[in-house]
Amino acid sequence: MRKLGSDAALAAEYEKNPEAVLQRAGLSAEERKAMLEKDYEAIKRLTGLADGKFATNHLIRTYED
Repeated sequence: MRKLGSDAALAAEYEKNPEAVLQRAGLSAEERKAMLEKDYEAIKRLTGLADGKFATNHLIRTYED
């Protein structure tokens, strides 16, 4: 998730083919499903971020298009 927020090329590739990017990252089927479905509760549980303090680039991007 961090790399998606900081790597414009990877984020663009993710927009076109998220499954391929997640597969290449070595995520489990459960992790890929959580990311693809934007299931933030599952993502928090799977990443150990139970306090919910995590950021996404769903709306905010840190790089220039």
